[in-house]
Amino acid sequence: MPPIEQLQRPPLVYLSKLERQGIFTTGLLLEVSETRTRRQVLADQIGATTNDVNAWRDEALLLNLASFGPDEQALFTNAGIVGLSDLLAVDLDDLEARLARSARAFGVDPPARLRIEGWWEQAQTLHEE
Repeated sequence: MPPIEQLQRPPLVYLSKLERQGIFTTGLLLEVSETRTRRQVLADQIGATTNDVNAWRDEALLLNLASFGPDEQALFTNAGIVGLSDLLAVDLDDLEARLARSARAFGVDPPARLRIEGWWEQAQTLHEE
């Protein structure tokens, strides 16, 4: 599970507050924010809004995809995809094209089509849950 500091959306003050609540990984964030009620409780505990918690959860879902690490996060961010909702908003061919452009910008090889399909399919599955 990626560390909570890997999230880009929460301001540092909220990352600190999350850590004081014992939330050190994105997996723990997903666990404690699993239901609408739990998201409200967390928001109240740290002085955030439920919209904030929803946005952080959206990003955490993306970071927890299989075979997804800091390098992939950089590629996705450069491609304009910061959360699971951003990934769900593109079709598979568009995702592949965006990641190819992003990889060129970084001077690296783009991810293999099979990996891209895996991320896209995981996103579809998570969206259905």
